[in-house]
Amino acid sequence: MPDTSPSLPQIRIRGRSFLSLVLTPETPLSDWIASLDKQLERSSFFFLGKPVILNLELLSGEEEGLEDLHIALSKRNIQIISVEGGSSTWKAVQSWPKTFIFGNGKNIDNLDMPNNPPAPNTPTPCLIVDEQIRSGQSILFPEGDVIVTNSVASGTEIVAGGSIHVYGALRGRAIAGISGQPKARIFAYQLEAELMAIDGYYMTAEEIEHGLSMKAAQVYLDNDVMTVAPLSKIK
Repeated sequence: MPDTSPSLPQIRIRGRSFLSLVLTPETPLSDWIASLDKQLERSSFFFLGKPVILNLELLSGEEEGLEDLHIALSKRNIQIISVEGGSSTWKAVQSWPKTFIFGNGKNIDNLDMPNNPPAPNTPTPCLIVDEQIRSGQSILFPEGDVIVTNSVASGTEIVAGGSIHVYGALRGRAIAGISGQPKARIFAYQLEAELMAIDGYYMTAEEIEHGLSMKAAQVYLDNDVMTVAPLSKIK
């Protein structure tokens, strides 16, 4: 007798990459938490909705407060998806949620280099966006620069492996240099960003000098310090 039962759908499994933030606690943990709280006072929404990897490479496993560290982060709306750099055998982490994956990821800036390096004149990839970036939209381009020929609304996010160029008003969050490029910059015809970051260092709108806010400006790292200067000033 032929099988007349309905066929079941085929299961498909795909890989997918996404941007996650990495937190690396330092000792003493109480001071590190205090420093984190000070930064969250300036930008309470920085970690909101972002997956976070907790890197324990600077810890030994014996630190005071390590057992409750994940609880302290959770209370600050920091969503841990994975733990790396430590060991699941540490006594202090035995009570941590079993959903935490103890492993080791790979930073974007540590990707293996190809056997045949590109020619010196190979252009850096860039993404050009002509449309206005509206509230709630997110642009992620870890391969190179992001160029926006329009304005960027509040509640948006631009994440680039290289520099970010906005030929209009830049609001929302602008995160440049995520592929390990400390020389990346953020350029805006009208700087109104709520938060800006380059190679892991960040500043909020409150830290922008009053005379440079809402003006044509560039943001860059100067000895690991976020610096804002008029767009006409080339350093």
